[in-house]
Amino acid sequence: MASSPITTLFVDIGAVLLTNAWDRNMRRLAAETFHLDYPEMDERHHLTFDTYEEGKLDLEEYLKRVVFYEERPFTRDEFKAFMFAQSKAYPEMIELTRGLKQRYRLKIVAVSNEGRELTAFRIKKFELGRFVDFFVSSCFVHFRKPDVDLYRIALDIAQVPPEEVVYIEDRAMFVEVAETLGIQGIHHTDYESTRAALATLGLSAPEQAMGSG
Repeated sequence: MASSPITTLFVDIGAVLLTNAWDRNMRRLAAETFHLDYPEMDERHHLTFDTYEEGKLDLEEYLKRVVFYEERPFTRDEFKAFMFAQSKAYPEMIELTRGLKQRYRLKIVAVSNEGRELTAFRIKKFELGRFVDFFVSSCFVHFRKPDVDLYRIALDIAQVPPEEVVYIEDRAMFVEVAETLGIQGIHHTDYESTRAALATLGLSAPEQAMGSG
């Protein structure tokens, strides 16, 4: 059991509640679908994507730098539609989070690195606002994980001490950074192991969430 009552869950979105918004596999598939030079596209992506995720660049400008720096036989709208279509839900993790919120009256804070347009689309598409209380996305606060200030902002917004927080995140380094503030972290690799880790902290999955596993 946790030494302090858990009042809040910090939850990553990409690779936890949903698939990643725009990862390497998606970019490779985009290059194949639209007949792009993947190595060149990927290099351009890495040179500018951090700026997009920090909310200092909009999606139009990102695409201009990465894809539409020259004439293409397809439109920006076609490419954006492809990007948005890659997002899928992880229903078990969504149901687990919703169930724990209801059972323990937890605050749910999404802590994510995502660009604004992708974030807004995913929140609406998957109705994340129905159970997430606050969205601390890099594009909103202009800090990206693993910057420790992102977690400080999340704590300030949620108005909770770190010892009352459990953080579910698929990247081990990000968990380690959050733990330097006293946040309890779970390195998420799959539904079952995360559910078990939550149980050791006193957050047992409700029947409906357990039944979906």
